Amino acid sequence: MRILSSFQPALIALSVFSAISSAAVADDDMEHLTIFGNAQAVNDIPGSAHMLSQADLEKFDFTDIMRTLTSVPGVYVLEEDGYGLRPNIGMRGTGQNRSEKVTIMEDGVLAAPAPYSAPSAYYFPTAGRMQQVEVLKGTSSAMYGPRTTGGVINMLSRAIPEQALAGQVNLSAGEDGFGKAHAYVGGAGKNVSSVFEVFRYQADGFKNVNHTGADTGFVKNDIMAKVLINSDTDAKYYQELEFKLKYSDEDSDETYMGLTEADFKANPYSRYSASQLDNMDTSHKQLQVNHHIQLSERFTLGTTAYYNEFSRNWYKTSSVGAWATDENGAYIFDENNEHVVEKSSLSGGGIDKAAAFDQNANNEVLYVDVKANSRDYESKGIQTVLDADFGAHQVKFGARYHEDEMDRFQWVDNYSMDNSYEMTLIQAGIHGTDSNRIDSAQALALFIHDEYTFGDFIINAGLRYEDMTISRKDWDKGVIDRNQPLKKDVSNDVDVLLPSLAVTYRVNEDLIIIGGVQKGFAPPAPGNDKAENEESINYELGLRFSQDALRAEALFFYSDYENMHGNCTASQGCDDDNIGNQYNAGEVKVSGLEMKAGYEFAAGALTFPVDVTYTFTDTEFQNAFESGLDTWANVASGDELPYVPENQLQVSVGVVGEKWRGDMLVRYMDEMRTTAGQGAFVSGQSIDSRTVVDMAAHYSIADNQEITFNVDNLLDKEYMSTRTHGSIMVGKPRSVTLGYKYSF
Repeated sequence: MRILSSFQPALIALSVFSAISSAAVADDDMEHLTIFGNAQAVNDIPGSAHMLSQADLEKFDFTDIMRTLTSVPGVYVLEEDGYGLRPNIGMRGTGQNRSEKVTIMEDGVLAAPAPYSAPSAYYFPTAGRMQQVEVLKGTSSAMYGPRTTGGVINMLSRAIPEQALAGQVNLSAGEDGFGKAHAYVGGAGKNVSSVFEVFRYQADGFKNVNHTGADTGFVKNDIMAKVLINSDTDAKYYQELEFKLKYSDEDSDETYMGLTEADFKANPYSRYSASQLDNMDTSHKQLQVNHHIQLSERFTLGTTAYYNEFSRNWYKTSSVGAWATDENGAYIFDENNEHVVEKSSLSGGGIDKAAAFDQNANNEVLYVDVKANSRDYESKGIQTVLDADFGAHQVKFGARYHEDEMDRFQWVDNYSMDNSYEMTLIQAGIHGTDSNRIDSAQALALFIHDEYTFGDFIINAGLRYEDMTISRKDWDKGVIDRNQPLKKDVSNDVDVLLPSLAVTYRVNEDLIIIGGVQKGFAPPAPGNDKAENEESINYELGLRFSQDALRAEALFFYSDYENMHGNCTASQGCDDDNIGNQYNAGEVKVSGLEMKAGYEFAAGALTFPVDVTYTFTDTEFQNAFESGLDTWANVASGDELPYVPENQLQVSVGVVGEKWRGDMLVRYMDEMRTTAGQGAFVSGQSIDSRTVVDMAAHYSIADNQEITFNVDNLLDKEYMSTRTHGSIMVGKPRSVTLGYKYSF
């Protein structure tokens, strides 16, 4: 990087001087870590801004972040495993694959395992333990890079209680072996406060592996602790220092192996026997230190230092085919210890072979290659924001120095499977022989943001600067000794200026007009000489209205991409020869309308809250090109983007009594393409429209005790969720859950 070396000593000195980002007792703690601060501030933000409060999150008590986010317009979700273990989230046409085009944060810190060098979010913060979720799109999101075209999701973890002692136990059990145990305890003292939280959830899974009865469920544990030390309130410079420790792990029997069209229609909740060993094993550790100091009535400094480690091994079937044998019936390998057969990856015929074998083995013997997709991630940095109150000008000065790394050391084990449908290990792979690679990044980000108020106008002007070096060191396939020469040693140096300008005008006490323009950006992929930045100019214009029990907003958005890029990953259906490539789509146009309205009717002792969310999106590639992505394939000018439905609609209706409430949620998603195209939808390259209904009920048996009853997919709708892995994945069927909550 060209200028990082000159800034690094200053940033290290800053960390010694002030230590890190933000906290306080209870509500104050939340204030410093949030984007918006409070619900009223959302109304004044010049762009699409939505805050899901603790009450909003508890209404349906979802553990799946993708179900939670459907209440936010302009957000698209792509279901995969049915439980939201690895969310696919997009905003305003960015694409959903592993949420790689969206900036994901927890407590103001980048949450992806390696957000610059490998942004695909194979780790995602446990949504069920969050106390608040903020979503920001448009012009103001430039403060929270590196990806600024779509938007930002900031999840806020449990705040330290204001009381001397407070806590809660929340237990749930349901169909398919679903169970959840969530508990926290904490309290505030004069100068020392703390909270400790445990969250565990699990399920046996709703799929069945053909012929074997193998597991398809998961177990996920999440533990968090915070300790806050604060000065006396009458200190000359009031300060808070908070330490946050977090650990989580996951063991899930998940797969990329979906179904053929015929098998999906016959039994959508089956899995092929060749996927019986597929398993994801992860662990995540985090240390975050937050410091806040009130320098004067005008100036407040918040600083955060963070360190994350994430390890994962997704042991999953990568190819399937018929074994070659010699005259003695022994399996044949070549000089590279590979099968003497044509390999069939999951997106290249392997699904069809697995399907045919399960239906009629014919005394055949299959080879099943199971790849250990082993990766270790590291992410660390320091960031600081100085808030300056100059009366009409509210100015923020921010800086972040960040480093991250993804270390791949992968191998393939060779199994055989005969008509007993048991997989037998024939040859264990040598660790590192399938992929031996390190992607890394160093990045410095600086921004200034000024909110200027005069009369009924608020003008927000911002400028963000990113300077980064993204590198790849790649050893040739089969090389495990990192002292050997590299096959590839590539670095991309990138620096970019990202201006933004937005205006809000208060027409009267009820009506606000908002509009803005912003330059969007996403860093290039490492290791590709042809990799280019993703850049766009983004516009939005709309209205926000609030009067008594009615609140509504409508926003038009338009994103004009100079270059959109797509990263080729296994989750995109790419084969081994293309994984790691970046494809530049060039000019792309994305436009749409986001609408949200809510009203609360009253009838005697009952209230009836109603909430409506709608998104319309129009997309178009402006260039013709070829790609190795299943979802893009060979694109013609005028094609629409895949996995972006034209229409999305959600309606929530509730009834609230003195000690109880019930809510119904109806979600509609339009038909959408699974491969870029135009004109009539093509069978096998699209997903039908669907309507899914969820419901929830709460009853207070005492002031501090509550019983909950939830039904996801109330009408038991069978629907296709995705085709991204060369086969069909299915959505979660009806799931009934009963819960009990005790607070003190």
